[in-house]
Amino acid sequence: MTAVEARPTARSTTGRSGHGLTVVAAVVTAATVLFVGITAVRLVQAAPRSGGWHWVLLAVAVLGALAALLLVLPVLSAVRYGRLARAAEAREDPVAVRRDRFRGRNAARLAIGLCVATVIATFFVVFLLANDHAVQSTFFAPDMVARSWWDVTKAFGKNVFIAVVAEVIVLAWGLLVALARLAPGPGGRPIAWLATVYIDAFRAVPAIIVIYLVGFGLPLAGVPVLSSMSPTWAAIFALVLTYGAYVAEVYRAGIESIHPSQMAAARSLGLSYPSTMRFVIVPQAVRRVIPPLLNDFIGLQKDTALVTVIGTVEAFTQAKTYASNFFNLSSVTVVAALFVLITIPQTRFVDGLLAREQRRLQAR
Repeated sequence: MTAVEARPTARSTTGRSGHGLTVVAAVVTAATVLFVGITAVRLVQAAPRSGGWHWVLLAVAVLGALAALLLVLPVLSAVRYGRLARAAEAREDPVAVRRDRFRGRNAARLAIGLCVATVIATFFVVFLLANDHAVQSTFFAPDMVARSWWDVTKAFGKNVFIAVVAEVIVLAWGLLVALARLAPGPGGRPIAWLATVYIDAFRAVPAIIVIYLVGFGLPLAGVPVLSSMSPTWAAIFALVLTYGAYVAEVYRAGIESIHPSQMAAARSLGLSYPSTMRFVIVPQAVRRVIPPLLNDFIGLQKDTALVTVIGTVEAFTQAKTYASNFFNLSSVTVVAALFVLITIPQTRFVDGLLAREQRRLQAR
């Protein structure tokens, strides 16, 4: 075999060209631009002739049309990389062919992904315009938002207070239950059994039922001390009971993830079981379970809206008052926005912790 025959050609070493994917991306982009353009025209026609929503809808229509035109850019990039790949193939440069075709396929996939996201966002705008702006006026009425946002925001402070106090108590209570669940030896089995029953029961019962039973059942039963709690502290007590079970299982998973050699080494040095758990096992376990703990606390914050069933005056209760008086749910939308504002930063913080822990494990 000669050297010319042995040398692989660009066509034989690069696989599929990706030209078909570029064509698909171009067709999808053209359809998306047409759909968004028609929706923008309808949006302008359906916009009120005056008022704040007139300018808001006009701005949305203009920005949507401009964004749709920008969808063409990834398709143009895919076409350009396709031309570069063909030129590299003509000069028999397989490395450049593979590189340019890879970039072209990525640009085509980006165009398709952006089109899908744009179509979904456009459908949401169409949903707001449904039934002659009924959805928009029911959930996003500017006058109702302006009327209710201050009272709802002040009441939201009660949600924050309940969440923070409950989280602090849950941290200690959940660890105590987890240690009880892991109590060693024959003497610890009854305690471990009781902790297991508690965890299984309160993980099975919905939080709203626990809140209702605590808020109304304890006063009816006349339980000393507990029956005299205010609705706010009754809500905190109910959330601690519920989330203590979840957090206990998170702690237990963290403790059991520590290698048994850590326990054996500590005991061989003369440390007692309580000292080993306190100084060796639990500190390592807590570090590992911080991200899942924060996820549970995000859920706890959202569940503070459930305390409205026992008469605690928090954001959702205040919003329901406006909704029942004015037959409009825009005040409830304000509550949703407040929860979003405090939850999303925490979610991103948890993602950052998980990513850092993953990098730390990979660096070992």
